[in-house]
Amino acid sequence: MNISVITVSFPLDGETLKELKLLCEEATSHDYRVYETVMNIPMASSFESKGFMVLAYEDDKDVLVGAASAIDLMGLHTYEWSLVISPAYRQKGIGTVLVEGIQAGLNDRGAEGQLAVVIDGSPYGHTFIENRGFIYSFSEATLETKAEPVVLQHNISIQPYNHEQAELITIYSEAFGDLPEESVELIAFNTSTTGRELWVAYRDGEIVGTVTTAQESEIQWVTALAVHPHYEGQGIGTALLAFSKDYASKIGAKFVMLDVEIDNIKALSVYEKAGFMKAQQIDYYVKQ
Repeated sequence: MNISVITVSFPLDGETLKELKLLCEEATSHDYRVYETVMNIPMASSFESKGFMVLAYEDDKDVLVGAASAIDLMGLHTYEWSLVISPAYRQKGIGTVLVEGIQAGLNDRGAEGQLAVVIDGSPYGHTFIENRGFIYSFSEATLETKAEPVVLQHNISIQPYNHEQAELITIYSEAFGDLPEESVELIAFNTSTTGRELWVAYRDGEIVGTVTTAQESEIQWVTALAVHPHYEGQGIGTALLAFSKDYASKIGAKFVMLDVEIDNIKALSVYEKAGFMKAQQIDYYVKQ
């Protein structure tokens, strides 16, 4: 068996994307795990996405048998990467070659950090990553619900971002522990990336929360949801989630999805009450 490995930067061409989708569908059918999202396929065709893939082909059959995908989601020189291998070609050393390709690609791009991403319960995934010098860091659950019209609270107004930077810096700092410069970068990313919309919630003229929506085909992602600390426990987060479902239905999305760390019990409770259910868990590993 002869394997050829190539590295390609985003955006990928249509033929390569088609091959990747077939590979992910094959692995998903075999493992009962959804690989398209962790392999960044929805973003791989965008000129705005900063990332690359390492592709492994079997020469004799000219078929894609493995791939690794790395992406700098926030433009901060920290890449998240994952890999998928055709079930028939596992435990044949292809994974090791893909990881070597990812590490070389990260080095070439001057990456300042990396997170290896493994779907919880995927065959061999956790052991494979740990054997290559990575240690567990944290886990996120992907939650989902249907996009649908929602009757919104009349006393809360949710508007597109209009230069409320100082107020959002305060909210992000309290909610996420971000430094001011990190909040500025987050705001810039969420207001300049195609498909992303930054929203600000007002009540009685005061800024009480924020959320960002990001559309990927029939899915609308919810991210950077935060409530001003003075207004926690007053239904602001629930109102932002209701708005997100309503807005998703208006733009033609079918599902609303979000990621939350599994040890964030408070946030999980809010999301579950808003109708979100756990679809998948992702485990993150850092290099020792």
